[in-house]
Amino acid sequence: MMSGRTGERIDMIYWVEGDYIKDAVTEVNRFMRDWRNNKVKAVDLRTIDIMAAAHNLMDANEPYMLLSGYRSPETNAMLRARSKGVAKNSLHMKAQAADLRMNSRSVGQMARAAGACNGGGVGKYSKSNFVHMDCGPVRVWGR
Repeated sequence: MMSGRTGERIDMIYWVEGDYIKDAVTEVNRFMRDWRNNKVKAVDLRTIDIMAAAHNLMDANEPYMLLSGYRSPETNAMLRARSKGVAKNSLHMKAQAADLRMNSRSVGQMARAAGACNGGGVGKYSKSNFVHMDCGPVRVWGR
């Protein structure tokens, strides 16, 4: 399902017949940690559900590349100092967001799939070649 900046890869079933699998969710939380300082926070499972649903809609075999999952407040502040595009109260700090890329799908294709889920925010970052997905209010931004 996902590969990460550190070369790690995670490909597992995390939900069966209405129940989340505790060990799988624990592994997802570790995988989506703030890779800059290794801080882990429980990921809001609605975000994972949106990511999985969008992936299924794209009928893709390639996993997502996770660029950013959970961000500690320290990491978010550092990124904000470097870029005006980083929100002060980013949902990444609540472990409710992910920035994702796929080589086999365009930013537009990924954003359309995520938007079709109608489950949260979808941001298109075409110049940087990634899509932001979150479980916050339904909204769309970017080009």
